[in-house]
Amino acid sequence: MFKKVLVVEDQEIANLGITRSLQELSVPHFDFAAYCDEAFHKIVQAVKEGAPYDLVVSDLSFEKDHISQSLHSGQELIREARKVQPDLKIVVLSVEKKARTIEDLYKVYGIQAFVSKSRNDGRELRSTLRRVFEGETVMSQAILNAIRNSPCDLNAYDLKLLELLSQGHRQKEIENLMKQFAMKPYGRRSIEKRLNELRDILGAKNNIEMIVICKDTGLI
Repeated sequence: MFKKVLVVEDQEIANLGITRSLQELSVPHFDFAAYCDEAFHKIVQAVKEGAPYDLVVSDLSFEKDHISQSLHSGQELIREARKVQPDLKIVVLSVEKKARTIEDLYKVYGIQAFVSKSRNDGRELRSTLRRVFEGETVMSQAILNAIRNSPCDLNAYDLKLLELLSQGHRQKEIENLMKQFAMKPYGRRSIEKRLNELRDILGAKNNIEMIVICKDTGLI
């Protein structure tokens, strides 16, 4: 099992659960950091001392307070940590539900596993850590299904339409903005036609439902 683990989490109750899981796995040394900057400093310092961490367990989002930070998210921390310790194993423990965001954690940031914060997350975390220690990249079936069902055939034009719609712009305003962005076709009829097609692709009854689906799946 891992010998040295860094937990990056700003919620005390969550830390208690993670501590219990690490103790049950007989991990002999684990540290905590409530801020991404603090975590990055610990990672750098451990590498300099010749005693690097074997694993980082990190959340993605952190509450802002009066302390100024250079790194504001788990993704930013992972990116910087990889620069100083490319072989560092990383497990994300988060409430994140957007399939696109989770998929990027694997494809872009190279994490080893994602565990969803839930009622039984302690049991899942322990199981996941055992598998990651054995060299596996772990993706639950639920996450895999969500990624497979996430629409992926939308182009930049479609995404811009959806983004403008989600910002509350009316169709005439969208027409003018698409023209400013030089994204064709920007005629009203063309935009209406594509929005109808997008509702069909996404299985939405109306524009509001379509925007909710897009946000839930991480498209916008």
